[in-house]
Amino acid sequence: MENQKLPNSTLILIFGILSIVTCCCYGIVGIILGVIAIVLAGKATAVYKENPELYSDYNNVKIGRILSYVGITLSVIYLLITVWMISTFGWEAMQDQELMQERIQEMLGQ
Repeated sequence: MENQKLPNSTLILIFGILSIVTCCCYGIVGIILGVIAIVLAGKATAVYKENPELYSDYNNVKIGRILSYVGITLSVIYLLITVWMISTFGWEAMQDQELMQERIQEMLGQ
């Protein structure tokens, strides 16, 4: 009997990669893709553990889950930095490069 693919194993891997790539989209997109990949990986792991001899690509699920954790971590860090910058410098400074430079110089005491 030929081994079959786990459901969504390739999708889990792709979402894990995309969660890292999109972590710079204010962190939101990376968190969403990472959480979706982790939920799908949990379901695929449960299916795999029922009959491990039937499935061949469990490595994609494991790698996708690890990449999702990395993507979520990077996205949360980026989101926290963005929130800190908005609260410290203001939204107007985030939109205007010259105003941002002025606020940074004020902060450094120059």
